[in-house]
Amino acid sequence: MPQTRAIDAITALQSGFEKGGYICHTDIATTVYLARELEKPVLVEGPPGVGKTELARATSELLGLDLIRLQCYEGLDESKALYEWKYGKQLLYTQILREKLSEVLEGTQGLDQAMERLHQYDDSFFSERFLEPRPLLRALQARDGVVLLIDEVDKSDHEFEAFLLEILSDYQISIPEIGTIGAVTRPLVFLTSNNHREIGEALRRRCLHLHIDFPEPELERRIVQSRVSGISDTLRNQLVSFIHAVRTMDLRKVPAVSETIDWARTLVLLHADRLDPDLVRQTLTVILKHQDDVALVSRELPKLLSQVR
Repeated sequence: MPQTRAIDAITALQSGFEKGGYICHTDIATTVYLARELEKPVLVEGPPGVGKTELARATSELLGLDLIRLQCYEGLDESKALYEWKYGKQLLYTQILREKLSEVLEGTQGLDQAMERLHQYDDSFFSERFLEPRPLLRALQARDGVVLLIDEVDKSDHEFEAFLLEILSDYQISIPEIGTIGAVTRPLVFLTSNNHREIGEALRRRCLHLHIDFPEPELERRIVQSRVSGISDTLRNQLVSFIHAVRTMDLRKVPAVSETIDWARTLVLLHADRLDPDLVRQTLTVILKHQDDVALVSRELPKLLSQVR
């Protein structure tokens, strides 16, 4: 019976994703289900443009939760990802304290008593009222929970990856001046990686792993059908077949699913109902992002189109 409930929940997730336009395999819905039940983050790996970031967006929409996104890059640090102090507000508070200094020190005798009195105000300068939360802290403070997307974590430094370990293990962060702040409601966390660099084992251990690859033709046809209105069955089938043939070539960057969708929308906009050699040549830059790739595919176009069905 419990197994049946789990299967039903996974099926409901997969169906919900599909209704929202995110067509996926059962293994993706299963991983999202487990992440919610086990309260574990998900490390999503795979080539660029296969729907890793879109999975977090689709999950937030399906669950009715806000999406908080942290875009990673080299040099990202705590002040941009976690928090920083409101220095202007602290300065204003200092000026107010200076104006009230005589009242604060009233009744003190000698330097020691004066210093002791002033020390009572130390914590006021480094309290939560002066804290500016960034994405990670905002996710922990969200009362109703959120989907937290840590996008392209492989582009961050090893130091930042190590910094994430406390958050991903215990859903808490340590601020030296304040102490430990735990999550009000644990966020559902997705980390994405395009394999720009190898992710450390310590981070991997804390996550469920999900690999999303280029979809097989049937699934990609369903994705195009759900995302591109007005496309004919003939054009959809030919377009996906062409894209899969192109992906077998030695290119600098093979077309991703996002480019398949863009190309389908382009061809519909141009009122195409099937692949035409001249139209394909004119629109190759929609799916190919390097001129060397465009030139190579153009030379092989007759052979590629002969494989289209």
